[in-house]
Amino acid sequence: MARPIAEEDEEKPLDPAAEKVRRKLIRFMIVNLGLLFLALMVVIGALVYKARNAPAAGSAPAGDVKAPAGAPLSGDIVLPVRARVVSQSLSGNLLSIDAELADGSRSIFVYDIAERRMIGQFPIRNK
Repeated sequence: MARPIAEEDEEKPLDPAAEKVRRKLIRFMIVNLGLLFLALMVVIGALVYKARNAPAAGSAPAGDVKAPAGAPLSGDIVLPVRARVVSQSLSGNLLSIDAELADGSRSIFVYDIAERRMIGQFPIRNK
C-alpha cells in the first residue's frame, strides 16, 4: 500500500548546521531590506526638500547683464543737445534718466543696458 501524499509533504526538521545557515540568511535578508527601505526614505526626503526649496519660476531678474571678466561695461547714451540729467534710476537692465531739456521741459528716457539702445522717451507735461 502507498503512503498518503500528505505524509511526504511534511517538513522534516533540519539538522542544526542547516538551521543555523537558514537563520543567518533570514537575518541577512531582514537587515538588507531595512537598509534598502531606509535609503529609499532618504532619497524621497531629499526630493521633497528640493521641491519645497526650489526658487520660484519668475524670481530671477529677466535678462541679467553679463559683463566680461575684468572689463567694465561701457557705452554711449545720447540725449538731446543741452539736456541736463536731473536723476537716474536702475532696475535690472533698464536705466531711467530724468532729464531737463534745453527749452526747460522735462522728459524721461528709458535705456536698455543689455541691448545698448534707447527704448523710449516720455515727456512730462502739466495739464
